Amino acid sequence: MPSRRTALLPGLGVAALAAFAAFGLWPGEGEGQAPLPAASAPPPAGPRFFDAVPVYQELATPGEREERRRQLIEHARLTDHAYCSYLENSKYPISSRPVAQNPDQVHPNQPLLETNPMRVEGGKANTALLLQTSQSHVYLAAGEAAAFSLRAANAQGEVQPLVITRAVAQGMTYGASRATPRIALAFADDGGGADAVAGDGAFTGVLAPGQTGLAGFHGTIRTEVGYTAGGRKGFVLFDVIHTPVLPATWTGKLRESLESGSLDFYLGLDVRQPGRYIVTGRVDDARGRPFAVATFNEVLETGPREIKLTVFGKLMKDGAPTLPLTLRDVDGYLLRENADPDRLLVPRLQGRVYASRTRTLDGVSDAEWQSEERSRYLSEYAKDRSAARAGLAAFDPAAPLPPSACGPLR
Repeated sequence: MPSRRTALLPGLGVAALAAFAAFGLWPGEGEGQAPLPAASAPPPAGPRFFDAVPVYQELATPGEREERRRQLIEHARLTDHAYCSYLENSKYPISSRPVAQNPDQVHPNQPLLETNPMRVEGGKANTALLLQTSQSHVYLAAGEAAAFSLRAANAQGEVQPLVITRAVAQGMTYGASRATPRIALAFADDGGGADAVAGDGAFTGVLAPGQTGLAGFHGTIRTEVGYTAGGRKGFVLFDVIHTPVLPATWTGKLRESLESGSLDFYLGLDVRQPGRYIVTGRVDDARGRPFAVATFNEVLETGPREIKLTVFGKLMKDGAPTLPLTLRDVDGYLLRENADPDRLLVPRLQGRVYASRTRTLDGVSDAEWQSEERSRYLSEYAKDRSAARAGLAAFDPAAPLPPSACGPLR
């Protein structure tokens, strides 16, 4: 016959049974009987209403979300600009560039003109009187000369009387270096030599280091000119950088060639000192308009060599200059790394150097410049642009991406 305790079991609810099982209170046959181990509860059955709750650092407010979207859009535009700018600016090689990108290289032999208040002793300025100055060159190869001019004028531009009291040139030395000779220069307003017009109030002097005690000096030569104007004493300084020896000389041999879709000018050079030579030439179209700047930058060994100055084919196709082209104003130097001065100058070829015989664009290529470096840079910029656009799309899938300045990736 079942015991009283056993008879009560049917009346216990499911919750009570679970509680008994959880706390090990399942009724046994005797008080001293050990409780039976509880069985593992089976996983709950039935439909699953929710996935795992995602973890958010913080729920953004509408204002914060809009600010984040603005930042992502700006980042996408910046990476697009970087990619498109490099794509556009690297389509020509660095050795052949449009003249518009190098305005300071267009006319290297034009004189440097300045107008400044009169400098008086003690470092002060007389603003009532202006000093107009002109300097023909900054760099001088062995055998070259520089012309200096100065003229005084009032604030209305009227020329004022000026008297040159002193003009001395000397090499700039430092530390324990021995001082160089001081060379007196003559300035005149007589229309002779480098002075263009007699009696115009502009006084001109010429420094030719090779004809003086400064012939062997390598470095900066400073010319100090003292004068009086408007009843006061003033002074002005002119600096040039002089090379006492020529590392190479031009042979006079010139030729042109249409190679790999580009126009190349070849100039013969007799190299005396080996090293890296940097040579720059300017190219005008048939109407005399500046068109391109061509640069050579390579290491040369001693002996007869050729300098190649290239007008890139696509540059000719895009710019459509009036042919034939003319090479002019070629200058160059041997680079001296970790030295001061940092260069030895090659004699400049001033004015027209060579007129091309190429009169059509037949054989000229329209292909962009390609190199391992360009491909590598474009790949990295493209990765940045794609990542920025993907981040924006993930943040706001419904919004359109900002348009690219140069279209899809290449």
